[in-house]
Amino acid sequence: MHERAIGSFDQSAIFKKAEQTGLRLAIKGRIVALVLMGVWLIWTRSGDPVRALEYLAAISVFIVLGIIHYQIIGRPTDRNWVKYVFVGLDIAILSVLIATQPVFEHVDLPQAMIFRTPIFPFYFIIIGVAAFSFSPGMVLWAGICGVIGWMGAFGYAIHGMPVTYDWQDVGTNPDTLTFTRYFLSPYFIGVWSRVQESIALLIVAILIASVMWRARHTVRRQLVAEKERETISNIFGQYVPSAVAETLISGRGTLAAVEREATVLFADLAGFTKLTETLGPKGIVEVLNAYFDAVSQIITRHHGVITQFQGDAVLATFNVPVHDPDHAMRAVDAAREIIELVAGRDFAGIDLRTRIGIATGTVIAGSVGGGGRQNYTVHGDTVNLAARLEAMNKEFGTNVLIAQTTTERLDSQSFKHIGAVDVRGMSQPIAVFTFDDLTTNT
Repeated sequence: MHERAIGSFDQSAIFKKAEQTGLRLAIKGRIVALVLMGVWLIWTRSGDPVRALEYLAAISVFIVLGIIHYQIIGRPTDRNWVKYVFVGLDIAILSVLIATQPVFEHVDLPQAMIFRTPIFPFYFIIIGVAAFSFSPGMVLWAGICGVIGWMGAFGYAIHGMPVTYDWQDVGTNPDTLTFTRYFLSPYFIGVWSRVQESIALLIVAILIASVMWRARHTVRRQLVAEKERETISNIFGQYVPSAVAETLISGRGTLAAVEREATVLFADLAGFTKLTETLGPKGIVEVLNAYFDAVSQIITRHHGVITQFQGDAVLATFNVPVHDPDHAMRAVDAAREIIELVAGRDFAGIDLRTRIGIATGTVIAGSVGGGGRQNYTVHGDTVNLAARLEAMNKEFGTNVLIAQTTTERLDSQSFKHIGAVDVRGMSQPIAVFTFDDLTTNT
């Protein structure tokens, strides 16, 4: 229940942010459109200064309202109903202008004549602006307000007309004279035409709102899926490497076996047995947790994957399961950082020493197990070599031993050559190196 509440909160916050961003964008576009429209209207009415000033005043009101709304969005004073108020104001002002402003200032015509001018599309523009909010309710509200405003302006305009003509006066099969007599008359009001326009406006609003609802539903499902994936990955990642967890989730629980060149890093604590006897179970667990946490962060930062914790040892791979062409360099850099970290701090109040072996070669990696339980692991001579080199640090008094198979891929770095050594399980001596700028173990 708690996770569901968190998910709902995240979704609400995301949708709210999307609405705010969309509204800001819509207001900017609306202001630009109003400015361009104002320039056009004023320029085309340059011969009628009074009408030009009226257009300027009306457009200025719309622009000011937009600026006020823009300033409110996202502030503490912003409320969910505020955007509905501003859309309602836009439609109300437009409807009042349609109901009261004549087509021509000095021509005696019924106000209903304005409904023959291309004024109706402005309501669609308002719906388009509302659509930027990514809110189905906002679009429906704009459509309903538009219908009320349009029909309200129409009702006010035809109120008190001494005589009116409508489609029933034209008839269903008129001749040319009858049609022109009524349809072209200034007293022709066309009630059903206005109703048809209102229905069209409402249908468009419903269609856009439906598309937005569907889009929000799709986004909501995607957010829920991503949240669940993140939760599973976080929980699963506590027991297996996060990179492996992500791969398993993407592969629906399977991780195909691969044979690939990789670099293996094997790190072990020196004197762990004696340390266990000294600290006891609780103390050693605290030390190991602190040590493993620090080492894991370093390995992960260098794109490595910890495949196993073996007592006090860490087995990490580079280039499996996540491909990384710089795997040798990543492993060496991680080893250097681990050595420097352990030398420079304590872990749960205890000073530690660690030894590391690194080797590069072909490994076989994949999920193995039985009884419904599986573990991601790596196999091969390269893994064994890294473990053997870690143990041989004690013999050579070093912190890190690196196989030539790794160093030969790093021409830009300097290493100290230890020599060719016989390694148990290997048919030929292995050339090994160490860092030439780190002190040895004592």
